[in-house]
Amino acid sequence: MGTNKLILGDNLEVLKTIESESVDLIYLDPPFFSNRTYEVIWGDDGEKRSFEDRWAGDIDHYINWLKNRVRQMHRILKPTGSIFLHCDWHASAEIKVDILNKIFGRNNFRNEIVWSYKRYTAKSNKFQSLHDMIFWYSKEKEYIFNEVREEYGEKSGKMDSHYKQDEEGNWYRMQKRKGEEAYKVYLSDGKRMGDVWEIPIINASAKERIGYPTQKPEELLKRIIECVTNESDVVLDPFVGGGTTVAVADRLNRKWVGIDQSVMAIKVTDLRLKKRQNEFFSTPYEVIIPTYDLSKLEQEDGKKFEIFIVEKFGAIPNRKGGKDLGIDGHTDYGTPIQVKKWKKPVGRATLDEFLTAIQRDNKHLFEQNKKDGQVCGFIIGFEFSKDIINEVSKLKNSENIIIELKYIRDIIPYENPPKVTLRANELEDYKYKFEAQAESKTGIDFYSWDFSHDEKEFKVDVVMDKEGVQEKKFAEGEHNIAVKATDKQGLSGTDKVKIKVKKNK
Repeated sequence: MGTNKLILGDNLEVLKTIESESVDLIYLDPPFFSNRTYEVIWGDDGEKRSFEDRWAGDIDHYINWLKNRVRQMHRILKPTGSIFLHCDWHASAEIKVDILNKIFGRNNFRNEIVWSYKRYTAKSNKFQSLHDMIFWYSKEKEYIFNEVREEYGEKSGKMDSHYKQDEEGNWYRMQKRKGEEAYKVYLSDGKRMGDVWEIPIINASAKERIGYPTQKPEELLKRIIECVTNESDVVLDPFVGGGTTVAVADRLNRKWVGIDQSVMAIKVTDLRLKKRQNEFFSTPYEVIIPTYDLSKLEQEDGKKFEIFIVEKFGAIPNRKGGKDLGIDGHTDYGTPIQVKKWKKPVGRATLDEFLTAIQRDNKHLFEQNKKDGQVCGFIIGFEFSKDIINEVSKLKNSENIIIELKYIRDIIPYENPPKVTLRANELEDYKYKFEAQAESKTGIDFYSWDFSHDEKEFKVDVVMDKEGVQEKKFAEGEHNIAVKATDKQGLSGTDKVKIKVKKNK
């Protein structure tokens, strides 16, 4: 699997497109079968659709909904791969018996990991639930497992009489097994872990917190990823949520794929990754959304645009540099394709040149298609003029030459990004209020802010702002502020302002 990817869409449909036996680890934290009121976190249209799909029935419907997805996960896992499914008590028994045992097999069950944590406990007539379950299954008998150790407790070492220090000051104890010579066990090596993991939940002031209610600690994902994968292995999270899995995988030099049906989940994860990549060197990644940004398409390099459109058309692009003699690709049957990136309508002159090019490309195929009444060539563009449309009709009727005109909008959906306007008002010395307004056909989902914009890259300071209003104090000097508005299709528009901060006399 190639480029790291964030993919917006129904994970069942996306999983179907992934190559079999291409993923080393799948971690999934699906919505729990619990109180439905708390399940809609982002509140956007994609998440609501997924919510309605899950809750169209009872527990049997929920299990079937999840089982269909786990079947695809089993298919794409490598033979040495593993799946870690995160759940709580509401449906853990059904998930293990009716999904994992049936799809992966009871013999491939490895551990039921208990993630134990502390949190505020309210008055109740039963013991408080202070743990989640994580079921680990391998795909086959032989699987990757790297021993991950944890640090010894504070009482180990100088506070424990069993430990001594060597000449270099390292703490150790002697270990003796029956029939073997005693050997040293160093504290620095850590201790072997059991299946109960005590990892704190993310507190309100933690640096890694992004405001996602069910966000999991990075330490939890680090432990999972390190124990069953090696560097350059592929990690997949089909419910990417706040992006913890892919952020940790990225930091650990793993390849990764994150999928979510929520626009906000994908865009917030994108911003989270960008923020991390501003601080550390990291591998580039691709964000895939169903609707393409027209402004970015128009700015794309001509050759790259041609290759992209031909591939989206399901054909084979001409990747050779230099002049392509009017042929940008071919269908599987060899039919020539030409792509026009022009904003103006494609006209009659293009058709005349294309007719010459396709005969030069393969005269025999051209004549055979003409004789059989098959398409002799495709011209793909944003718009077509009346004269080319009329001429195409004449060629078909008079000479049996079929040239098909294909609109780019029929190959890929595209739309203009939101139009954004940002205003700044000084409230008092050093303090400013910023208000953003954005227009989009589908509506705005959220705003993000960069309070030290460098004119090149958007470095997120505020990931998710529903209102588009911020107040902030600045030091004296010149500051660039940028805001990014993301709409319900996942497209983003940006505006920026420059302020000069100084104390008023």
